[in-house]
Amino acid sequence: MNLTSREVALLSDIFRILAEPFSEESIRLELGHRMLELLRADHLGSYVWDDNKKKFVGRVAINMSDDNLLRYEEYFQYRDTVSPRLQQYRQAVRVSDAIGQRELMNTELFNDFLLRDGLYWGVDVYAWAGDQNIGDLRIWRGRHSENFSDHELQLVELVRPAFTTALMRARAEARRVHEAKATSGPFAALAHLTTRERQVVSHVCSGMSDKDIARELGISFATVRTHLDRAFQKLGVDNRVKLARLVVG
Repeated sequence: MNLTSREVALLSDIFRILAEPFSEESIRLELGHRMLELLRADHLGSYVWDDNKKKFVGRVAINMSDDNLLRYEEYFQYRDTVSPRLQQYRQAVRVSDAIGQRELMNTELFNDFLLRDGLYWGVDVYAWAGDQNIGDLRIWRGRHSENFSDHELQLVELVRPAFTTALMRARAEARRVHEAKATSGPFAALAHLTTRERQVVSHVCSGMSDKDIARELGISFATVRTHLDRAFQKLGVDNRVKLARLVVG
């Protein structure tokens, strides 16, 4: 597979992000932004399949209307004949490979949901942990763009295993934190911060700014904020002063 220098740089950033200890939602959002750039695509929707409720939950979206997505969640997903076909694939798939474009254009989903946000050409990738669908990326281009090429489909497939691993790791970490909180409260959760989150918390408690922390750890300002927000959530605090009081005493 031949890659351009641009693709190499973007893939390097993608795999770096997928190696970070983000939450499941943050993984899908951070990866979504980068996949849109890599594929020169326009829109992204992402969900997690809840097998107990038999519906998609946990929405993450980029360049899509909240009102339109709410209509999908409340109405169209229960009448969606396209996603079940796409879910049968264990690798990245163009929507047009699962359902012909002409057939798609005759569906209620296309005319009353997809077109409202200008979605025309799609590629989907589902992350599977055994038989469990733990997350997806639904990437779309508008009518005036071209369908995704075989090469672009290969790029998505190249990312899929790392995407799946990152989601599995985040889910396991969330489960450990939840169990710790249930048994021993916030102090137990402190022990279950990820290594990077503990590093960020330590620097915050020593009085460093987010910019200084980013420079010290060699990560972006946005990544520092993500780790700090996750630490806030895990420890049950909402600002730096409360964090310092909890950690330092």
